[in-house]
Amino acid sequence: MRYLRYLMILLTLAVAATASVHVPHASAQPADTAIDYSRWDEVATFSESAVELRRASNTAFEELRSEIANWRKQFQAARDANSSAIDSVRAQLEALGPAPENGSEGEEVAAERAQLNARLAELEAPVKKAELAHSRAESLIAGIDTIIRERQAEELLELGPSPLNPTYFDDGIRALTDSFGKIGREVSTAWSNPLQRAEAKEDLPAILFLMVLGILLIARGRRWTKRVIKRLTRDRKDAGAGLWVATFAISLGSLILPWLGTYSLIEAAYATGLLGVRGDMFLSVLLRAVFIYLLVLWLSQRIFPASELRLPFLNLDVQQRRYGRLYTASLGLVIASFYVLTSMSQAAGWPEQATNVVLFPLIVVASLLLVWLVRILILGARQPADNEDEETYRGRFTRLMLRAVMVLAVVAPVLAAIGYFKAAQSLMLPSLFSLMLVAALIVLQRLVNEVYALLRGRSSDGAADSLTPVLVGFVLVLLSLPIFALIWGARLVDLTELWTQFTEGVSVGGVQISPAIFLTVAIVFAIGYALTRALQGTLKNTILPKTKLDMGGRNAVVSGVGYIGIFLAALIAITSAGIDLSSLAIVAGALSVGIGFGLQNIVSNFVSGIILLIERPISQGDWIEVGGIHGTVKDISVRSTVIETFDRSDVIVPNADFVSGRVTNYTRGNTVGRLIVPVGVAYGSDTKQVEKILREVAEAHPMVLANPAPNVLFRGFGADSLDFEIRAILRDVNWVMNVHSDMNHEIAQKFSEQAIEIPFAQRDVWLRNPETLNRDFAESKQTGTRTAAINEQTEPQGTDDGDGDGE
Repeated sequence: MRYLRYLMILLTLAVAATASVHVPHASAQPADTAIDYSRWDEVATFSESAVELRRASNTAFEELRSEIANWRKQFQAARDANSSAIDSVRAQLEALGPAPENGSEGEEVAAERAQLNARLAELEAPVKKAELAHSRAESLIAGIDTIIRERQAEELLELGPSPLNPTYFDDGIRALTDSFGKIGREVSTAWSNPLQRAEAKEDLPAILFLMVLGILLIARGRRWTKRVIKRLTRDRKDAGAGLWVATFAISLGSLILPWLGTYSLIEAAYATGLLGVRGDMFLSVLLRAVFIYLLVLWLSQRIFPASELRLPFLNLDVQQRRYGRLYTASLGLVIASFYVLTSMSQAAGWPEQATNVVLFPLIVVASLLLVWLVRILILGARQPADNEDEETYRGRFTRLMLRAVMVLAVVAPVLAAIGYFKAAQSLMLPSLFSLMLVAALIVLQRLVNEVYALLRGRSSDGAADSLTPVLVGFVLVLLSLPIFALIWGARLVDLTELWTQFTEGVSVGGVQISPAIFLTVAIVFAIGYALTRALQGTLKNTILPKTKLDMGGRNAVVSGVGYIGIFLAALIAITSAGIDLSSLAIVAGALSVGIGFGLQNIVSNFVSGIILLIERPISQGDWIEVGGIHGTVKDISVRSTVIETFDRSDVIVPNADFVSGRVTNYTRGNTVGRLIVPVGVAYGSDTKQVEKILREVAEAHPMVLANPAPNVLFRGFGADSLDFEIRAILRDVNWVMNVHSDMNHEIAQKFSEQAIEIPFAQRDVWLRNPETLNRDFAESKQTGTRTAAINEQTEPQGTDDGDGDGE
């Protein structure tokens, strides 16, 4: 029942005043910095002989292991005691450099080197001694853990008396009646004592008050809670997250009030002074058992609610949820009874056959209830009727695990009937406790979703898909893993050992990586990153606008400060955590080779981005053309540059294309640019007049510079027109399309006023062999005449009178 004890420890944290947990006391070691290695040698030698002989009991091995673990903590502290001093001496030796091979070194330097080496050896001596002792303690702890695990496995496979053997029935009944009879005889003996009877009569008012209070809380506590919740949720079909959280908090009253009533009754029994040792033990166990039952009952109300403000956790109807509550409550009663009877058997020292006979009916009943409950859970885990085709991985995994639990529920009573009673317990009880823990996690996840929705003012359905509730749920699952391990037979020391190894970390390339180092790196880097962003914001909004740098130069400075700040933040974070980068040089070299071959494009684009920021051939806001794409530079990042085209779409161009390819920058340095407007006029037009009109149009536009003056060219004689061009320099080339349109409007108006024609293309079509077309046309005409005559002959002679019947 080890996992049962661990679960009870976790469940009774809320009632620690009434629960007593016995922890074996290991011999404490002095907290002095100087370690008594002679005493450690004695303990280690004794432990090695005990591990070799394997004759000690599990309790003795546990106590011995606890003592060795205390020694190991001292060795761990001793290993890190002189770390700063050792690093200082090593740094001084590195500053001196290696000793010359020919021995030609100054006397002062040689003396200093010898003194530092002696100091280093003096500092490292206790560290090395502690490392050896730590290694020895580690091996002893591993040996003890191996022995205990092997014994646990042997106990599970041990064949004991079968509870179906009729010869053992009397032993079970006798053990059960004797235990309760001894409690009754203790009370009768105490009542026969006049002094105790007189004290009980004196405390009768308090006893009666506690009894009445206890009975009232037990009988009415759950009903009061339901009445308050019903009054709050009356006529509210779609309540908010606040109401759900309030009803959740009130529902805890159905757990707390009956338990307080039980506690009051037990205190009334203690107040009589008639209880003995066995009665005291029974009531303390009963209080925990009642808490277990009430907890299971409360979870059943949350998982299988009679009425819920939100959608239920499971896709079940009202009748199925009612059966779910019934089966879950019955299982809670079975678990509580199992705990009480197991504790009584251990305290009273029942024989094994009696224990098996008494507990076997509970295992059978629990198996039946668990099978029925799992069937309902499988039904509830199915997809809704309108979404049966889209089955999720979670649904498949849930049904698979539930079927596994059903198999265990069937196998457990069979093993118990054969005689493998401990194996049956190790299958049945962990399955029940695992379902309880999963139900608790589901309820807590719903609570997290509702609290998040309440704080953020969102709907509960949307809160379930938000990042924060998902992360909190993930943390809850991680925190529950040790509890699952304890439920399925892991020892508490196994978990502490894993935690010790986790905190010590692992060695990578001569560097010890631990969670503390990770945390230090994360915190320092986060601080450096925040300072870098703050500096970037100050430069961008306060300092750089007051300088003469253009927008592109400002962005380049801000980006460069960001890259340098992030690099320095990472470097400071690594060094502040005590990680020696020189020890990772070989690993970094191998990674650099792999990066060079596998990430050539990424590295090329990164270097090109640095070049773009330094040389600034393009800047943010420039109008450029690259690879046939026109647009303005929207953003320059490490790997690529974003160009916003004139149709408002973003084109992502790798930075290497700007360095190795041909790029046209229309607005680099200034916005002055040339405009060319082609114009064609009809043959016969006065070319001098056309040139005059075009020149007037160009000079009249306000965006055209007067110096250099616009020019009009007579380009040549085209196939359909006389070709002219207006060539003008604009003060802002970004307006080139608008100016082009304005000039076209003016040219069309001027030409219309001066009767100058703008030609359009005309073509003469010459047909070869036109007689062939005439012959084909005549034949098709004759064919059409014959077809019409045939149709006329095949028509019916009668006429239609309108009703569809011809006569």
